[in-house]
Amino acid sequence: MSRISQAFEGKKAFIAFLTGGDPDIETSEKLIRTIAEEGADIIEIGIPFSDPLAEGPVIEDADERALASGCTVDLLFEMVGRLREDIDIPLLFMTYYNPVFKYGAAKFAKNCAICGIDGLIVPDLPFEESAELLLPLHENGLELVSMITPTSGERAVRIAKEAEGFIYCVSSLGVTGVRANLSDEIGGVIEQVKTVTDVPCAIGFGISTPEQAAKMAAISDGIIIGSAIVRIVAEHGRGSVEPVREYVRAIRQGV
Repeated sequence: MSRISQAFEGKKAFIAFLTGGDPDIETSEKLIRTIAEEGADIIEIGIPFSDPLAEGPVIEDADERALASGCTVDLLFEMVGRLREDIDIPLLFMTYYNPVFKYGAAKFAKNCAICGIDGLIVPDLPFEESAELLLPLHENGLELVSMITPTSGERAVRIAKEAEGFIYCVSSLGVTGVRANLSDEIGGVIEQVKTVTDVPCAIGFGISTPEQAAKMAAISDGIIIGSAIVRIVAEHGRGSVEPVREYVRAIRQGV
């Protein structure tokens, strides 16, 4: 069992996302340490990109702030290396394929392994076209997290059979962002997936309150929260560490 899968052992996992380099590298590093201290089981670090197709305005704006502050892939590698001095929970990069392709998939995977990244989530990389990236990832001991949606249908089963780490279950159609109401439609997809795999399923997109977190955790193996955290960072900037700490603590209790 991989370290990512182990994060789900005996509990509902809480996975937190934030955009790397927003508002700057130093604050991102403090935020990741704080989120880990408050009980997150896995942390996703978004690599800022100029054209994040799956993201809503909250994360789009965060990407722009991070890029404007000078964030680069190499600076994020260095940041993760420092974090690994005292953080042992799984850390993932969430990135679009363009930055990986531009960097070079083999070099990117090697540097991920060197700094201590456990795996990748690549929203715009179709499952059917993932072999080119899987090879260098596996050569460096990393995993590629697959995504399914309420409309994946029979394709969800094919994805699940090859899944590793955990399966990112998108709660609703559209881009990322906080939602007032969440459908439990994804629960049916998860039930279907569970007939062919024991890989954990975590629900993301739209979860923002402890109540929503508890509802989604009840039908899955864990929950993913991103936009709600990024929104706090947008509001408080370099002073966001303590507000994020309070928010993450409340969500952890809800899960």
